[in-house]
Amino acid sequence: MTDNAFPGWHGTTIIGVKKGPDVIIAGDGQVSLGPTVIKGTAQKVQRLSPGGFDVVVGFAGSTADAFTLLERLEAKLEAKPGQLARASVDLAKDWRTEKFLQRLEAMLLVSDGSQLLVITGAGDVLEPEHDVAAIGSGGNFALAAARALMDSDKSAEDIARRAMAIAADICVYTNDTLTLEKISQ
Repeated sequence: MTDNAFPGWHGTTIIGVKKGPDVIIAGDGQVSLGPTVIKGTAQKVQRLSPGGFDVVVGFAGSTADAFTLLERLEAKLEAKPGQLARASVDLAKDWRTEKFLQRLEAMLLVSDGSQLLVITGAGDVLEPEHDVAAIGSGGNFALAAARALMDSDKSAEDIARRAMAIAADICVYTNDTLTLEKISQ
């Protein structure tokens, strides 16, 4: 018996680090199809500015699905300016209940500079306890590294860079080409 299922895209590590007045969201650039690296310079972290309200978003999963979710999040933020948590919960509700959206395979890490949230297709909007969150195939490696560095004198950016470097050394679906966005309270 052969498996005719599409092998799936892999290769994302996204981390969010909140320390002091700053939040850094960083993502690697690797996209893989099965065991093959397709692209090493993908941009998986973006800044949205609906109505002049800045939000930084990192995404893991299917690119088309992630962009669909980014468009939906932007619309929710335009309807509820300055209310990231509320817009995120509304997105998660739609994602969980609308048949079209239920098939989307992606996760989002979002911040407005004061909150850091993970949004999933299971209807979750999660705020990390330790001001660090990570998603994607190398997310647990980056999360562990960042958590170990949070008590140091390092800045949010330095922690994110080091954690991503460690994840890239361990996870074959993560590279060291980074996109970083900083947002402050």
